[in-house]
Amino acid sequence: MSLATIASTFAVLFVAELGDKTQLVAMSLAHRHRAAPVLAGILTAFLVLNVLAVAVGAVLFELVPKQWILLAAGLLFLAFGYRIWREGEEDEEMEDVAARGGWRVALGSFALIFVAELGDKTQLALVALAASTGETLAVLIGGTLALWLVSLLGVAVGATLLRRIPAVWVHRVAAVLFFAFGAWALFRAATG
Repeated sequence: MSLATIASTFAVLFVAELGDKTQLVAMSLAHRHRAAPVLAGILTAFLVLNVLAVAVGAVLFELVPKQWILLAAGLLFLAFGYRIWREGEEDEEMEDVAARGGWRVALGSFALIFVAELGDKTQLALVALAASTGETLAVLIGGTLALWLVSLLGVAVGATLLRRIPAVWVHRVAAVLFFAFGAWALFRAATG
């Protein structure tokens, strides 16, 4: 297992989700409900989503030639970078979960994050990273730790952090990271 893959996956996903709708949803839920069930639901949702994403990536790694995967991953990362750059100035809507009890809050939080993130840029990025590196466990660990930390920050200090750092800059940094990973994957596809 490569620590470099864990670190690079962590960096890409952490910056991509910082200030994103998931963090805003976590802040919103934590303001209305106790933090523990909100975190339980969110963290479980990300674990399930990430396991699904890296499983798909692992299958692609075995079945599809590496150059094709790198080409697709590079184009995907460039598209995400462009999308994130463009969305940097748009306001993300926060959704509501009406349930009040601990289990209901946890299940509501799980469902909200699961639906919001299913097929989202970070899940597709995990698929691409697992498919292009073949390091399923390293990608799963790096991605899950990043998304969990972003969620924890959203609940604990997200409101303060977002007041100090304009959301547009968070989106710009995420876009630049996606552009860099896209360019690197395309370079590897061309030279491999």
